[in-house]
Amino acid sequence: MEMAGWVQMVRWVQMALFLVWSVSAESVSGEFLEFSTDMPINNVVQDPATGLLYLGAVNAIYQLDASLKLEARAVTGPKKDARSCTPPVSTCVTTELKDTNNINKLLLVHPTNRSLIVCGSVYRGICSLLNLNNVNEQIYYSDSKGERTYAASIDENVSVVGVMATFQLKDDPDKKPFDVFLIGKGYGGHEDNPKLITTRILENYKEWVVFESIVEASPVQAIPYPPLYQHQFRFAFKDTGFVYFLFSRTLGGAENFTFVSRLCEKDEGYYSYTELQLSCRKNGVQYNKVQAAYITEPGKELARAMQDSGQYGTVTVWDKVLFIVASRDGEDATDSALCMYPLKRINERVEDILNACYTENGKIGGQQAVYSPYKSITDNPCENRHSKDIVEQNRCGAEFLRYPLASRPQFALQAEAIFTRKGHGHLTAVAIAVENDHTIAFLGNSLGEVVKVHLSGNSEVSIRVPGDTMGSRVNKNLFFDKTQSHLYITTEKKVTKVPVQLCHLKTDCMSCMAQKDPYCGWCVLEGRCTRRSECSRAEEKNGWLWSSRKECVKIVSFHPPNLSCKKSQQVEINIPSLPSIRDFDRIQCRINSFQSKAVMVDSMVRCLLPPPYELPATPPHQDFVAVPLKVLVNDSVEVASRNFEFYNCAAAIRKAENTPCTACVSRLWACQWNTADHTCSDLNDAETGPNIIKHKQAKNCPRFENPDPILIPVGHKTRISFEGVNLEAYKDREFTIGTELMKQFEDDVKAEDGPFYSFSGYMFSYDKTQEASILFHIKEKNTDKKIDSTLNVTLYNCSLGREDCSLCKNADLKYQCVWCPQTRSCVFEKLCSTVELQECPDPGISAIIPRYGPLNGGISVTIKGSNLGIQKEDIKHITVAGVPCIQQEEKYSVSTSVVCEIGEVDPKGPLEGAVEVEVKGGKKGTSSVFFTYRDPKPLAVYPDKGPKEGGTLITITGNQLHTASKEDIAITVGGVPCQVEGFGEQITCKVGKYPSEKVPSDVLPVKVHYGKRTETQVSAAFQFSNNPVITDYQPRDSFDCGGRRIMVMGSGFDLIQKATMRVMVTADEGPVQEFVEEAVSKNDSMLLFLSPAVNRTSDSQMITSIHLDSYTKELKPFEYHTNPIFYKLSKDVIIENSVFIVTGRGFSKAMTAKEAQAFLGDVSCNVNTLQDDKLFLDPPTTTPRSRSKRQRRDVTSELLDLLIKFGNGEWVVGSVRYERKYEVKLDKIIIPAVVVPMLLIIAISIVCYRRKSQQAEREYEKVKHQLENLEESVRDRCKKEFTDLMIEMEDHTNDLSEGRIPFLDYKTYTDRVFFLPSKDGANDVMITGKLDIPEARKATVAQALNQFSNLLNSKTFLITFIRTLEARSDFNARAKVYFASLLTVALHGKLEYYTDIMRTLLLGLMEEYVQSKNPKLMLRRSETVVERMLCNWMSICLYQFLKDSAGEPLYKLFRAIKHQIEKGPVDSQVKKAKYTLNDTGLLGDDVEYSMLTLQVLVQGEGPDITPVKVLDCDTISQVKEKIIEQVYKNLPYSQRPKVESVTLEWRPGSTGQILSDLDVTSQKEGRWRHLNTLAHYNVRDNATLVLSRVLHTQQSYDQNHDNHEERNALLEDDKVFHLVRPADELDEMKSKRGSIKDKSMTKAITEIYLTRLLSVKGTLQQFVDDFFRSVLCSGTVVPPAVKYFFDFLDEQALKHENVDEETIHIWKTNSLPLRFWVNILKNPHFIFDVHVTEVVDASLSVIAQTFMDACTKSEHKLSRDSPSNKLLYAKEISTYKKMVDEYYKGIRQMVPVSDQDMNTHLAEVSRAHTDKLNTQVALHQLYQYASKYYKEIVLSLDEDPAAQSKQLTLRLQQIAAALENKVTDL
Repeated sequence: MEMAGWVQMVRWVQMALFLVWSVSAESVSGEFLEFSTDMPINNVVQDPATGLLYLGAVNAIYQLDASLKLEARAVTGPKKDARSCTPPVSTCVTTELKDTNNINKLLLVHPTNRSLIVCGSVYRGICSLLNLNNVNEQIYYSDSKGERTYAASIDENVSVVGVMATFQLKDDPDKKPFDVFLIGKGYGGHEDNPKLITTRILENYKEWVVFESIVEASPVQAIPYPPLYQHQFRFAFKDTGFVYFLFSRTLGGAENFTFVSRLCEKDEGYYSYTELQLSCRKNGVQYNKVQAAYITEPGKELARAMQDSGQYGTVTVWDKVLFIVASRDGEDATDSALCMYPLKRINERVEDILNACYTENGKIGGQQAVYSPYKSITDNPCENRHSKDIVEQNRCGAEFLRYPLASRPQFALQAEAIFTRKGHGHLTAVAIAVENDHTIAFLGNSLGEVVKVHLSGNSEVSIRVPGDTMGSRVNKNLFFDKTQSHLYITTEKKVTKVPVQLCHLKTDCMSCMAQKDPYCGWCVLEGRCTRRSECSRAEEKNGWLWSSRKECVKIVSFHPPNLSCKKSQQVEINIPSLPSIRDFDRIQCRINSFQSKAVMVDSMVRCLLPPPYELPATPPHQDFVAVPLKVLVNDSVEVASRNFEFYNCAAAIRKAENTPCTACVSRLWACQWNTADHTCSDLNDAETGPNIIKHKQAKNCPRFENPDPILIPVGHKTRISFEGVNLEAYKDREFTIGTELMKQFEDDVKAEDGPFYSFSGYMFSYDKTQEASILFHIKEKNTDKKIDSTLNVTLYNCSLGREDCSLCKNADLKYQCVWCPQTRSCVFEKLCSTVELQECPDPGISAIIPRYGPLNGGISVTIKGSNLGIQKEDIKHITVAGVPCIQQEEKYSVSTSVVCEIGEVDPKGPLEGAVEVEVKGGKKGTSSVFFTYRDPKPLAVYPDKGPKEGGTLITITGNQLHTASKEDIAITVGGVPCQVEGFGEQITCKVGKYPSEKVPSDVLPVKVHYGKRTETQVSAAFQFSNNPVITDYQPRDSFDCGGRRIMVMGSGFDLIQKATMRVMVTADEGPVQEFVEEAVSKNDSMLLFLSPAVNRTSDSQMITSIHLDSYTKELKPFEYHTNPIFYKLSKDVIIENSVFIVTGRGFSKAMTAKEAQAFLGDVSCNVNTLQDDKLFLDPPTTTPRSRSKRQRRDVTSELLDLLIKFGNGEWVVGSVRYERKYEVKLDKIIIPAVVVPMLLIIAISIVCYRRKSQQAEREYEKVKHQLENLEESVRDRCKKEFTDLMIEMEDHTNDLSEGRIPFLDYKTYTDRVFFLPSKDGANDVMITGKLDIPEARKATVAQALNQFSNLLNSKTFLITFIRTLEARSDFNARAKVYFASLLTVALHGKLEYYTDIMRTLLLGLMEEYVQSKNPKLMLRRSETVVERMLCNWMSICLYQFLKDSAGEPLYKLFRAIKHQIEKGPVDSQVKKAKYTLNDTGLLGDDVEYSMLTLQVLVQGEGPDITPVKVLDCDTISQVKEKIIEQVYKNLPYSQRPKVESVTLEWRPGSTGQILSDLDVTSQKEGRWRHLNTLAHYNVRDNATLVLSRVLHTQQSYDQNHDNHEERNALLEDDKVFHLVRPADELDEMKSKRGSIKDKSMTKAITEIYLTRLLSVKGTLQQFVDDFFRSVLCSGTVVPPAVKYFFDFLDEQALKHENVDEETIHIWKTNSLPLRFWVNILKNPHFIFDVHVTEVVDASLSVIAQTFMDACTKSEHKLSRDSPSNKLLYAKEISTYKKMVDEYYKGIRQMVPVSDQDMNTHLAEVSRAHTDKLNTQVALHQLYQYASKYYKEIVLSLDEDPAAQSKQLTLRLQQIAAALENKVTDL
């Protein structure tokens, strides 16, 4: 096989590796909790006592806590079953059995005995009882009780409901009440139980067995009427002695109707069973098919509304109401409704039916109201009348009374829908809650959406419930948690827990009210959006404002209403809806940063406004500034806010600069105008006089007004006079006048007599419009100040719009416009120097439309020109080509246009001529162009066929068709109008709808009508055919971004000219929007569209349709989904031949892997797999480059955009770097292993040929034969290896997400890290904690040890103690390590002190290495106490990091290695495996094996069978290990039984056989005895084995003793092997046979197996990468200890000149990666409760070595002779080295950890864990060292002055005296 095939294989296995990440994940997103399953969920129930949830899914039952965390999971399938099989399955024909999914049909909580009733679809619907506290524990199950226990349905489409009840037999002498449950189910076929309703017992009683139906002759059953009664049960409940079932069923036809049935709980024969039809409707539309229901009390407000409506009877707040959601009947129905039925009304109507049947012959109001369902009789079931007493005595029916009964349709219980939903997914679930007496309905639909509706208010307003549930149908099991504060929403494979409200997310009153959520309101005095119950002062008036009323606290008014920006004073604020303010409440007013204390005065809030200097500036173009004034309560809560206006009088004139005085005093503001200084200022009562004009006294303002004339012609200077008013202050002043059109020019104003003034005028030019308004301003000449002016005149232009004489004369006389002959234009009369013409010139004709007409006339001709009269009466006569043309007066336009209808022309006369118009006064105008009469002839029509619906655009060709105009043309196709679209040499028109039912139609004529008198036609030109038929379309959904390829299948598409896909979007508010896309391609049976992109809101209604010309077909269903969301990339590197994952949500709602596109730079990536939350991408095989030219310059480490395309939608999800993956070439292995030996043999043969030429031919043939054999062998081996490689590429993480990670507790962890490597191992006294101290001395010893602990807390003593011991030559490395670990435990209570000691010792050690010129060797080995102390310190500080971050990837790596190894043969004797990373541990022989699945029963632990996968080549001990691991997988290793403590028994027949590794049947080969395997015992696939514990009784001891003796006898003089014998024995045997060929082949073939290392490495690569990334990523949380210690090393390095960066790198590597991580990596059992076998340890060692290589700075030069373990990860080493460098660099850049922070952290560790450690034992063991080196220690202390001053020697002597019970020197 070529290398490319191997690369493809690696990619495949990595893909499989990633896929398992999507299985059964639990997540928490914000306030929403989720739990996902890998198979569909069928039922969900809640235990009301505990709040636990139980999910009944396909093949599994899940037990979740209230937070949706998985507590237990029971596997229920798939099972070997067949529809024809009658349980038990062991009695069925094996060939018919197949793996069958077990669909959960029923879940019921049985609270009495704390069990869960579970019924599935396999084994004829048998049920079981599971423990409510642990669903893994099965309480009862039996498949051998026969048909009487078949409870549920085997059909996956049949629904099942159930309800708990109590049953008591009338004739039972014990009067024992039974717990039972009633089941309602549809009929699923002839293998199914035909009883529709049954009562099942839950205990064995007399002849009844558990789950047996105790009502044998049920009258409610399908057989023999299955076609008549097709049921879909939806709900069952119990109330006041009655049991009710809600379902839809047919009435003999295909249409469904909703029924509720009732029977007495104690009814022994279903005699009381009665069905009542329910009718749910709205505006005449029936919603017949019930989907879900909920029963509860209605709430006060809804009860009142129901009562007031009059249609529900009497309804009180404590009456229960049945709420149902129902849809219209039909597969694609999307319309649905919510209806309400008071239970009281249901019971009353049922009683009416019973009374009518038993006492009134079945009649109500004279009409038959009752019939008997499930009966073959058709006569009246109520013929026999009974007395009311008998009926009363038998309220629950009797055998002699007719049953079952049902109401006829006309007597159905009617209800008007309170809420309807049209389109966009029908309702599928309902839950009802009551909040503050108001009722809220939560409604789920088929699209996964849940909305809440306020039933007490406007029920048509719905609010979307948050949570990511869109995409799949909401399960009918919709319910609340125990506190009613959260809702559990179940969709296909997910349960979501969402809060019923998110009030707190709204941070202001307006947004709180805007959401219209009946749960929410504004808590005024707390400033929060809350539920009423969460607002402490909600009961006070206006304390809590309900959102449904949409009223926030508002400031109604201010007094004063506004204020000058130059003043400051108090303001009174009117807030009518302000809550009651108590004495302890503090009120403030705040304007920007200014805050003042407020007081309440007569229900008004009074506070001080800010001083002027704190106000913002007045904005340009405004004369006030509006500043928000906020009223606060208790310092921070804003109660109300409103803008307060501060006006600026000086800016008031900005509003009208030409009238400054009027503007000043006319505004709302209190301003006054001063004519003396021309200013507007604040009103001041103290200022008076003639120059002061007060507010609202605009009439006193000086001003100019009343201009004359008011009409001014353009181009003529006209004098204007006007009046001056109130100008006394400006006496003898001069003024100027101007306007914008005077272009900066201002003219003087002339004073006239009295108050009048004049202006000589200005010659204006203006040609934009006929009229323009001009406002003149007037200024005082000296000061340039404007005086109020209202001189507004109108400027007009005679020329505009009056291009000819007639138009000019038609102008209004007031304009004085004349037609000037000299200029041939319309001008103002004084601008024309000649006399105006009394009459206009002759008419002029410029155009004729159309220029062609039919011979018969009858069409309109439009004549355009000039001087065509002033009014329609001026037109006297018109001829066209000499033919009179009758004027159409209503279409006349003055002077420019005349329309007339032409008459018929004489065919013999002239057919062409001019157009002549005669106007008043005898003036005539003649056209220069001619009009032509002609005869149009249509000849052909294309296309000649079209659909009945119309819309076909036909083209008519012929001669002279361009006759008349488009408006005069009318076309029909067989009488069907055809709308003209195009008119010219060809005519096109769109055919209308064909009304006749005959299709295809006859071939019909196409008629073209020219005006009123001409009709032409093309005979037999067009045929109507059947409309196109759309049979299917795929896919049926799209994202909002559009662009998805929609394939529409059908027939008749060839007739269609234009095919479009359209989406109509309507919302509650806003216009209707339409989005359209034309078909991309089409043929007769297929159309391809790209879905239109849409723009919509969450409440939009959408209709998607296909438009085929005029034929429209709505696509139902077709759903649009919100665009997917992409999360931030977790990795920024894409490696060739690996798999890259993009995460997000909502991917699969409207996209598949085949459709999705991905681009890395300029190269596309294959989308391998698409899940809802993950995309799996295959990286490109060619190196991509950036799409941007600018970014292409540097391609070495270039970040490339990763672009995802879903249709039109494009998302750049991040930037990544592309790296090529190292590939180990097979030739590096095969060439040395195969080709070299081949060349060697050829070389030998050549030498032989030269030496013995006479034997050349014979030797040549011999060598040739050997080469052929060798080549064939190698080919076979390689082929087999690659076949194995393909087989092995499967998922290794299926089990990783099941169950928790078995982390060790802190004590066990430290025991194993510190002391497990000691010489005593697990028996070390520090692990066992047992000291041999006489009871009498324990108190003394304890006291002395405490004194010794205090002595160790003396730094002087401890440093002296350690250095004294290290100076002793007999204090070896092992002793140093053990001593340091004891010291760690002893000082654990004061880790800050321990750290200080460690630092002190490290400084000394560092000084020592630096002085010796070998600083790089420091911390390389644990040759000193401090080096081991550092290792222990790291272990302590990184424990929590292991648990939180690095532990999970390490555990996954360990599990993956174990799984991979155990998937192939493992030799239990030589400890070698087929699949490993270690070449020395590679099983070098080709062992034949096969996979088996054993069905294991654990004796004494219930009836559960556990499937376990093993290999037939496994020894019995290996099989036991795998069984124990699978059966007890939820237990940590230490709590599982050991292999030696269990026996394994196989029961192939009537007798069992104990399986063991060695027995008398063991095979023997010479002196070698083969260990027994499953193949030896001939155990087959699916065999049942029994695992049992060895009982430690005398009998079992004797039996074991006998077995041991037998085993010893078997082993006497024998050697044991498993899969392969040791190499020396094989060589010995082969040498005896002397086969050179065999020896050479063995050597070559052994190397071939090295390819397995590559396959295992590729399979595990992601796990290795994940672990390295978790350890070497500074981007995540770095433990503070690491940062603290690395900074310490950096600080010390700066103090020494000969410490470079490489040395610091080595120090850090030696202190953390090599000292801690390698230790944990090689010993997972230090942190996890697991068992690490030798073969697993061998692979872990390879990874640990890789980790060590990555941390070194030296380069690794590899060659073909390098060890395979080094070659294996050669390429990755460089990447890992970069990770290490980046890690160290990242840590250096982090914020430093201070000594205080570190000590705080260490103190917390001490506090949390010290009391769990064996501190006293550690002190005792430490003292043993003090005792052993007592003299040396005392001598050292005596030489130290500091020790002498502290009397340390004396204290040690005292301790020695107490501990050793002897007299000392004291």
